Parts: sequence; C-alpha cells; structure tokens
Amino acid sequence: MHERIQEEVIDGHSLTLDSFVAVARHGARVSLAPEALKRLQASRTLTEKIAAEGRVAYGITTGFGDFQKVAVPESMSNQLSTNLILSHCTAAGEPYSPEVTRGIMLLRANALCGGFSGVRPVLVEMLLEMLNKNVLPLIPEKGSLGSSGDLAPLAHMTLPMLGRGQAFYEGELLPGAEAMQRAGIPTLDTLVSKEGLGMTNGTCAMTSVGALALYDTLRAADLADIIASLDFEGLTGLRNAFDERIHAARGQKGQMQVAARMRALLEGSEIIDNCQKDRVQDAYALRCIPQVHGAVRDALEYVQTIVARELNAVTDNPLIFPDDESVISGGNFHGEPMAIPFDTLGIAASELANISERRTERMVNAALSNGLTPFLTKEAGVNSGFMIVQYAAASMVSENKVLAHPASVDSIPSSANQEDFVSMGTTAARKAAQIVENLYCVLADELLTACQAIDIRRMLNTHGQGITPLHQAIYHKVRETIPPYDTDTEIWLDIREAERLVKSGEILEIAEKMGF
Repeated sequence: MHERIQEEVIDGHSLTLDSFVAVARHGARVSLAPEALKRLQASRTLTEKIAAEGRVAYGITTGFGDFQKVAVPESMSNQLSTNLILSHCTAAGEPYSPEVTRGIMLLRANALCGGFSGVRPVLVEMLLEMLNKNVLPLIPEKGSLGSSGDLAPLAHMTLPMLGRGQAFYEGELLPGAEAMQRAGIPTLDTLVSKEGLGMTNGTCAMTSVGALALYDTLRAADLADIIASLDFEGLTGLRNAFDERIHAARGQKGQMQVAARMRALLEGSEIIDNCQKDRVQDAYALRCIPQVHGAVRDALEYVQTIVARELNAVTDNPLIFPDDESVISGGNFHGEPMAIPFDTLGIAASELANISERRTERMVNAALSNGLTPFLTKEAGVNSGFMIVQYAAASMVSENKVLAHPASVDSIPSSANQEDFVSMGTTAARKAAQIVENLYCVLADELLTACQAIDIRRMLNTHGQGITPLHQAIYHKVRETIPPYDTDTEIWLDIREAERLVKSGEILEIAEKMGF
C-alpha cells in the first residue's frame, strides 16, 4: 500500500483525502503552516477593530439566528461567543468514533486557517495540540440539521477548550477540564467576539463522517471487482461480457475501467479457459459487473471531487476580508453541497452490496450455480453449509435499501423560520457510513462463499483445477485462518475473520503487490 503520511502541515488549502485519513484514522501529527498563522492574525485584528467600532456585523455585534436583530455591546461580545457554545451543545446519541472526532477537529482547524473567520490563532493551536496529544471531545452523533453547519456537534467539540464538557484521554472518559489538565493543555476562560460562530459554523461533522465513508467505499469498489472475479471461477463465468469493444461502444468511463480490470483479473485461469463454451451468456450479476460497478465508480468520482473541495473549504459566517475590511454574511455553512453527494455515496455503496449478495446467492443456489453442490455442502441434509450466510447478506442488503433513502430531500425550518431550509447533510453522511459498514460485511460473506465455491469446483473437477495467480494468493490468505468446510461448524467466527480480512486491507495489498 502507499506509504503512510506521518505529519500533516495544515494551511487551509492543501488537505487531501489521504492526508485527512492519515490524521483522523492513523494518528498522524499536525502542525500549523506559518502563512496560515499570519492570515489568522490579520483576520483577528480586523475583528477586534469591528467590535471596538461597534459596526453592525452578524455574530460580532448582534445575536444569532433570529436574534440577529438584537444588538450586543462590545462589553458583552465575549459572553455572547461563550454563550453560543453553552446553549448549542444539545447533541444526542452515542459519541462519534475517535477517527470521526479527530476528523472533525482537523477540518475545523483547517477551515479557520483560511483566515476569513476572525478567531485568535490560539484556538487553532489548541485544536492541533489536542489532536497531537489525543484529547478527543465527546461529541454525540445526533442533533445536527446540517445548517447553520454542524452547530451542536461543534459546540460539544469546543466545550473542553473552555474546561467544560467531556473528553477522552488515553481511552478514559473524563470531565473536559481534567482531560485537558492531564494532557498539559491550558484551557480558555472565555471565547471572544466572533469565536463562537468561528468554532460552530461549518460542515465539519458531516464532512468527517462522509470523507471516511468515501475513503472506505473507494477501497470497497476495488475489493468488489476482485471478489467478483474470484466468483467467476466457482461459477464458471464467461469472459465475453468484458470484451473491450462492447464497453467502448457505450463509452461510459467507469464501465470501461471495470471491464478492463475484469479482463486482467481473469487472465490465466485454467477453469475460466475451459468453460467459455458452456453457455451463450451469464446472468446480470456476472455479465453486468462493468455496468454496475462502473456506475458506482462514476458516482464515487463525483463524490470525491466535492469532498476534495470541502476538505479545504471556509464554511462559517460571516466571513471577514482583511484586504478591504469587509464583513459579509452568506451561507457557506449550508450543508447542501455535501448532503447530495453523501446521499449519492450511500446509494452507490448500497448497489455494490446489492449485486454482491446476488452473486453469493448464485453460488449457494444449485439451480443457479452451474453445477456446484446445494449450499456448497459436501454432505447435504445433515449440513446446511452456506445457506444462512446468504440470509445474513440479504438482511444487510435490505437494511441498506432503507438507509439509502436520501436525507437531502428533507428539510425542517428552525430559528423561528430564519433558518428555513436545511440540508440534513449530517444525516446523509451518517447513513452512508452505516451502509458502507454493511457493505464490507456483505463483501466478506461473498469472499468466504467464493473460496468454498472454488473448493467445490475443484472437487468436482469439471473444468480443471487452476485459478489465476492472484486468486490463488487470495485463496491462500483466506485459508491461512479459515479452513474449507466439510461439515457444519461455528461459522460466525470465520465470518468475523473474513470481515477482518476485507477491512484490514490485506486483500488489496496482495492485489497491489501483484500489479492489480
């Protein structure tokens, strides 16, 4: 696999999906670029000038939401910012995972580095120190409308910086002040003018959840091609559906890409070489892999483009422009640009799982498997074999169909109808992440089933014994820890091991080392 990033220098412009994952998931250290520090200082200087002059500026000299009409004197502006955090920490549910929380903190710090938010540099420096010392605020996962940004989650993120709330330190959940003290990070007595908005306006929660789900779906798309090609040897599939001319005639990018991968993945298989005249064409779950997996890849390319922009986006309000001292109210906090892509991500991941389960069904169903034994058993009746493996996959696929309903088509007004159209983008991201989790489980079931199908096909010896070198390497990796099935056994342990294999990246590492 690619060499892992050890440190990321954030500047508000250079964060990539890989560097985001390195910090959020793998704990890479983070530091602040000098040019970003200069921008932070310039925007803070202007904010202080605006507050001192008493200029009308949303969130600096006015209240929030429908309270925009209420003037706030300079003497109360610090209390205004701090009260925003105290009143907005209303999230519910289980805490976000450590990797999502780290991603939220990284994205908030990186957005502030743009120098349009008017916050003191100390807030960014504190977030980075918390990341590097692994002090993670407890952020409940529910309660964001996705506009004005992820208000409730980001308020919870900010609480420990004020010595409040709760945070995890060295795996222990502590009062926020104690977690910060143990890590040696001084807390703030108060936020100052504009900082309440600077910390809470933004799409950081939805983007953190969705970016991690995107990264995992990109890897799942590669896995799906590889595992599907493994199925072909068990099911004696036909190569003709991947002929380059068919896909060039349609011209769809993802479809052509997957067809080329399938041709390469099936090259050099004795079993496949010997079955090409068995029938004219296969069922859709095999024949239409390029069309389905390819459509998923096209969707992922779209999502990846949007996420790449949002990783470096400035998403709070109002924005401060030091060049001409403008303070402009807008709606960059609105999550709609992410809500639609994350709904799309969930739909795409769901489709990968849908067709995976159909291939698993073909392998276990003797009426569809081109000669394999019923449920891949060697002694039917007393043994159920892989019958319920397909049930489990079907259950998760069905759950995904419910979860794939778009969240972005919903809205509910808030703040006395001042905020009257919201994105539900965080819900879209959270649903997509659950779909992706189910997808990996379905792919694990398919991988386990494919290896048993190859065992049965070799036992029957209808088309020879040889599978491709890549498939043999993957088969060997699976069989290192999961034996073939002769009789029924406590199968859940093997399913968990198959899930570990697909999630760990070990299968992809084998493919990459062999040039796929």
